[in-house]
Amino acid sequence: MVDALRNEVVLRKDYTGDEQIETIYFGGGTPSVLSADELGMLIHVITENYPVSAKAEITLEANPDDLNPQKVKELRQIPVNRFSIGIQSFFEEDLKWMNRAHNASEAHSSIKRVQDAGFENITADLIYGYPLLSNEKWKFNLRELIELQIPHISSYAMTVEPATALASFIKKGKQKPMDEPQSARQFEILMDELESAGFEHYEISNFAKPGRYSNHNSNYWQGVNYIGIGPSAHSFNGESRQWNVSDNTKYIQALQGKKIPFEIEHLTMENRINEYIMTALRTSKGMDLNLVSQRFHSDYNSQIMQALEPFLEKEWAIITDQTITLSKEGKLFADQIASELFVEFIQ
Repeated sequence: MVDALRNEVVLRKDYTGDEQIETIYFGGGTPSVLSADELGMLIHVITENYPVSAKAEITLEANPDDLNPQKVKELRQIPVNRFSIGIQSFFEEDLKWMNRAHNASEAHSSIKRVQDAGFENITADLIYGYPLLSNEKWKFNLRELIELQIPHISSYAMTVEPATALASFIKKGKQKPMDEPQSARQFEILMDELESAGFEHYEISNFAKPGRYSNHNSNYWQGVNYIGIGPSAHSFNGESRQWNVSDNTKYIQALQGKKIPFEIEHLTMENRINEYIMTALRTSKGMDLNLVSQRFHSDYNSQIMQALEPFLEKEWAIITDQTITLSKEGKLFADQIASELFVEFIQ
């Protein structure tokens, strides 16, 4: 797999032209199972083949149980400068229910271990909206991260994917279904607790201390081009989107033959503007109608404003200086609002 990843990095080097690489992100699975030497080698191959900024943000998604003392010491020797740690919860019973490999003690110690090694740029993930999580437990999880002085927190509502064990258990009555009102209330608690602690809510699921936003995530929401390496990885160059085959064996076999196994979708104007609406509305910067006129078509603004009217009346959306943002209550309905604002193609 590592050899295949290296081959793809080299084969894809012309995808974004001469654009400088500002962020490198190891994620989308369990990259922390790779050794520090393997990660370092992949970073080296990237810097050898792409114009990488000297100040590039290089993030490693890590499971707490992978961050043992020896691993953290070894990671200090390579250019990784940011960690995304999948904490999810500090409660033992919750982690077992989620079928996580780490325990509550490792959830706490992994953060301290990374901090003690000198890494300050850390984000941690938490999950809310599942049956075991009372509001009191949810506040405890949030306050635990606040006390650990984590500068960035990402938090997501529990979702049930089709054809998973959890979906099957719920269908058979062996597990309680997710409770939407509970998720909504815990999202409100999330906003209140973190904003009170000095975090800025800069994207629906992301909070950061001032100046500690994720460059990688911010670029994605602003529509910056990106290259995805590995099975199932997606890439975007502004005009098309492509994605690799998800099967590991097929991926490796193709790359052994120096071929990238991918499918591609050429984006229509409608695709591009609706994607901008979806991503921009999730951020505190909001959706810029002037940008819509410049990048797409000025007539789209009348469609958007007409569809926006009910949400302005409910005070779910706010418009200031041609920029649309969501109110605190509106953030509870972000996906619904975005879908209602999607435009139809104009000749």
